[in-house]
Amino acid sequence: EALCIFQQVNTLKVAAADITEVLPLMKVSDHLSDLAEIILEHVIDLCWNHLTRRHGTPAARIDNTPCTKGFAVIAYGKLGGLELGYGSDLDLVFIHAGIPGQTSGNKSPIENTQFYARLGQRVIHILTAVTSAGKIYEIDMRLRPSGSAGILVSQFESFAAYQSQDAWTWEHQALLRARAITGDASLVQWFENTRKKILTRKRDPGKLKQEVVDMRQRMRRELLKHNPDFFDIKQDRGGIVDIEFLIQYLILLHAHKYPELVTYSDNVRQIRSLEESGILDETTAYLLRRAYLIYRARTHRLNLKKQSSTLSGDTYPDLRRRVSHVWDRYMA
Repeated sequence: EALCIFQQVNTLKVAAADITEVLPLMKVSDHLSDLAEIILEHVIDLCWNHLTRRHGTPAARIDNTPCTKGFAVIAYGKLGGLELGYGSDLDLVFIHAGIPGQTSGNKSPIENTQFYARLGQRVIHILTAVTSAGKIYEIDMRLRPSGSAGILVSQFESFAAYQSQDAWTWEHQALLRARAITGDASLVQWFENTRKKILTRKRDPGKLKQEVVDMRQRMRRELLKHNPDFFDIKQDRGGIVDIEFLIQYLILLHAHKYPELVTYSDNVRQIRSLEESGILDETTAYLLRRAYLIYRARTHRLNLKKQSSTLSGDTYPDLRRRVSHVWDRYMA
């Protein structure tokens, strides 16, 4: 409950700075993302201390180097991309570096893997438990290996094997928006290295384009109720998701030649990286960056007022047309 109040108080402070234009949009999202990360770190410490008192400490190693906790949280989506908004869900994946064996230092030891599974469960419980002050965050774990059917906390080598051998293209698109936000330094570094290795693989251009286009069309069918009298700022043609998918396609296509493209997880810096590498010309990069920031700012305000992201059909006609033209240039 105290954590919930802490989250609400600090969100209110950010909102006040936002509304009075003391903070620009990018800084607002930075502060909201920082707040989520601070709370996550504290929740993990609470859960870790509770479980080690009951069952002792698990053993964890990476390349024969012992870890302190052997646990890390990977943020995807808006938190991963440093674009958290008001009321955003947290898209999370948990990984661990536990080795075979049991916890030590307590009369009630359990298997190390069981310890990490309970740690993940307890973290989610604290974040989502309804108190008299509400809940801290909504959590979405569906981006973990094998989705909802997968285990809650993945062993780090199993995570790498899945991403290398079994993951779909859309999962690698999601990985472009991922970053490790808390955990052992060695496990965080391992994730960054693994992410870069996977994302900089050479890909078949035709297959990649087809898979990205197919997923975009599927999202439109499932998430968009098209009506010319309205504009869904996220899902409609020329909207936010078109920009995101285009950026992700271009990075996955060219990252084997320009590994610096996968350095950042936020869309604005990814667009800048595409421009600096010469993949996007200055005019196109400016258009995509400007459109994305305009759309995000509008969505931000709508979320603050708890209003729908569906706008009047005559909203941003020129911007939508120009973004659609860029999409067709690369994806048609």
